[in-house]
Amino acid sequence: MNIKDFLKTVCSDLKATTKQEVISELVDLLIKNGDIKKSHKSKVVEVLMAREALGSTAIGQGIAIPHGKTDCVDQLIGCLGVSKAGIDFDSLDGEPAHIFFLLVAPVDSAGPHLKALARISRLLKDKFIRDNLKTVKDDDDMLNLVLQEDGRLSKL
Repeated sequence: MNIKDFLKTVCSDLKATTKQEVISELVDLLIKNGDIKKSHKSKVVEVLMAREALGSTAIGQGIAIPHGKTDCVDQLIGCLGVSKAGIDFDSLDGEPAHIFFLLVAPVDSAGPHLKALARISRLLKDKFIRDNLKTVKDDDDMLNLVLQEDGRLSKL
């Protein structure tokens, strides 16, 4: 599985300042892109926040991977956003999160969901990629960086 298989949209300059706001803003990106119906927004946000209540999806080094499963989607979808200021996401290392890779999966998609989480983790453990994502100037450059680096990882 490659990131291009599920990454639908990106935002290089998130405006949110709280955990709930960033999740809502990322879901709005998926709605704007046509991946989630507007009428499903509150349910999708609720699923993602319920997952956060079980334990933060911020994994340290400025990264959070909010994810959840819902019957509001029929395939795995994701979006990527960066907060220049950083957001307190209850990270394991206590640092603010800057890079947010949100995943929404169908209820019965354990395999693809786990493969996507592993793929994202592999990509974002590279400090070069993390640093470049935090300084990228526009959405197209961000998407190109992620897809290029993911393609490079596929060849290793």
